[in-house]
Amino acid sequence: MVKIAPYGTWVSPLGAADVARADSRPRWVRAHGPDTFWVEDRPADGGRVTLVRHDGARVRELTPAPWNVRNRVHEYGGLPYLVMSGRVVFTHWVDQRLYLTDLDGAEPRPITPEPNEPQGLRYTDLVAGPDGTEVWCVREDHDNFRELVAVPLDGGEPRVLGRTHHFMSGPKPSPDGRHVAWLGWEHPAMPWDGTELCVAAVTADGTLGAHRVVAGGPRESVCQVEWESADALLVLTDPDGWWNLRRIGVDGAAATLAPGEYELGGPLWQLGYRWFAPLGRGRYAVLRDDRLAVLDERSGTVTDVETDLPLWTHFDATPDGVVVGAAGGPREGWRPVRLDLSTGELVDLAGAEESAYAEYLPEPVARSFDSPDGYRVPAYAYPPTNPDFAAPDGELPPYVVYPHSGPTSRVTPARNLDIAYFTSRGIGVVEVDYAGSTGYGRAFRELLNGAWGVADVRDCATVARALVAEGTADPRRLAIRGGSAGGWTAAAAITTVDVFACAAISFPILDLSPWAEGGVDSHDFESRYVEGLVGSLPEHRERYLALSPINHVDTLAGPVLLLQGLDDPVCPPAQANRFVAALDGTGVPHAYLTFEGESHGFRRAETIVTAHEAELSFYGQVFGFDTDAPTLELHR
Repeated sequence: MVKIAPYGTWVSPLGAADVARADSRPRWVRAHGPDTFWVEDRPADGGRVTLVRHDGARVRELTPAPWNVRNRVHEYGGLPYLVMSGRVVFTHWVDQRLYLTDLDGAEPRPITPEPNEPQGLRYTDLVAGPDGTEVWCVREDHDNFRELVAVPLDGGEPRVLGRTHHFMSGPKPSPDGRHVAWLGWEHPAMPWDGTELCVAAVTADGTLGAHRVVAGGPRESVCQVEWESADALLVLTDPDGWWNLRRIGVDGAAATLAPGEYELGGPLWQLGYRWFAPLGRGRYAVLRDDRLAVLDERSGTVTDVETDLPLWTHFDATPDGVVVGAAGGPREGWRPVRLDLSTGELVDLAGAEESAYAEYLPEPVARSFDSPDGYRVPAYAYPPTNPDFAAPDGELPPYVVYPHSGPTSRVTPARNLDIAYFTSRGIGVVEVDYAGSTGYGRAFRELLNGAWGVADVRDCATVARALVAEGTADPRRLAIRGGSAGGWTAAAAITTVDVFACAAISFPILDLSPWAEGGVDSHDFESRYVEGLVGSLPEHRERYLALSPINHVDTLAGPVLLLQGLDDPVCPPAQANRFVAALDGTGVPHAYLTFEGESHGFRRAETIVTAHEAELSFYGQVFGFDTDAPTLELHR
């Protein structure tokens, strides 16, 4: 029998521990013959990442504790392993060195030297060298520079192949081993602003000769490159404003295979990520709107592949028409799968169990709202969903607005127990693809340039006001929450607009100047990101001060919950500490929770549980309803 109870008080079987257990999505899925490999998080094991192999019959962990298959290149990491000729090379989080093991899980041994500074040398985007005796990859000397290196599998001294740009992707040897291709870019550009596709010959001494730029530029972003033949490359690039697949000869001659106003690429936050893979015979597996599709260059078409799991990421494909990847859906969690395109057979490699909470999962509703600036703001709304409860007649639900991180990123409407944790208790959620989001072409992406902290805030407020105007959300019970760049947007919103009653902010940017180039809180990869989003220093210093939420504690529209990892190199705790110090004594209710051992994003099960229960209690106290979470202490 359905019970009548106020929104926010509904009893849900989905606990914070369930959210933590579900936070182990597979990534970096790769096919190697009949085998499939991937890495997955282990929240219950300190948040470490492990490498898994499916040999066609069973799943086996290749790197049991204490191994942690991650790296810190650009502080966001990149492709952390390579399978080659029965051997496996991977990066270990603790010291950032490369280690060698085999398919039977032999004790790993280091093949790179111990750096002078802890974690000082970092490796990613690994490929096999032409003769099979070396791993070729990017090596990052902490925040100083990157270079392409060859690492002998026998543990010999790594040798430098070449260095052309401040930032470089991994080297891609041509099929005949005579040339190498890679991407490079310089400050202040981010890789989605502009990159250069470089090609160089391999010289007699095994290093790279002078390079030529065959594509890209200041306003063209090449995000992935693969060799098609000894003299032709396949690349995802956007000279026409949309990431499309092109064939480019080493002489620079280019042709788009299936031109259209759709995105087949994305922002290169992590080196080694791929959005397309050749299938042979002029066909390519691609990702369009997070859905698997096949591009056929003969017909110039891109056709979605219909499967029971419509959303895909971290995928790979083979020339015989097999696609592997992480797949999921609005009601299905991410899982490693293997799809035979010729038969349509989809195999769940991990044997994921059916969700015990299927009835409690919200169905995402695609929405689009009119911006006052004349564009449409895409969003996904998740209404309160619980088969056991209904609200009293006339009551409107509280809603939480989620701006995504990045800010150069987008929403993916896959099953998310983080969202269901709240919606199953009667709290609605809406995720917003504000101006600057990817997936809608360069013009939409660049709407945020010079407008960060303004356009994103305006779009989130626009969505919230629209939900109120149509009678979907309670105008007095609107919250905004976000992490990283989403935390910036949430903090900027709660200090500049009168729409939201409170904000839950995780590992945020709160003060622009120290986070920009040369600032004490910056890191190299993003140290000049703000120049495009806000403006360059010193000429825009007043704008930096005016936009930074830390300077506007006196205009907070409501209470604030702040969650921060103490080992975060991207958004250091110093910013959150200063913000809370400014809050203390103001009378504004607030709470500040810090987590030892957590970096940029929470990985440990105990952290995820504490953070979700604190957020639920926070909303209950602000919006006036009782919850089943431990009471969060608010300070003034």
